[in-house]
Amino acid sequence: MHREIYPVVIQEGEDGKYVVTCPAIEGCYSQGDSIPDALANIKEAIALCLEVMAERGEAWPVPTTTLLSEVAVEV
Repeated sequence: MHREIYPVVIQEGEDGKYVVTCPAIEGCYSQGDSIPDALANIKEAIALCLEVMAERGEAWPVPTTTLLSEVAVEV
């Protein structure tokens, strides 16, 4: 058993659900009715993505720091 920590990004969707993505793994995303649900779902999605990558002989992506910031835009 191997343990990696991957940063994720959580956003509230238009439908009130929470959409969560893992920037280190292209196309890896999930959602949930609450933040805890979304985090549980992305944890499962990441594990499945890593499992498929291992089966294909692909190297796992290296977890990197994800920074989130805001910028003011004048329009």
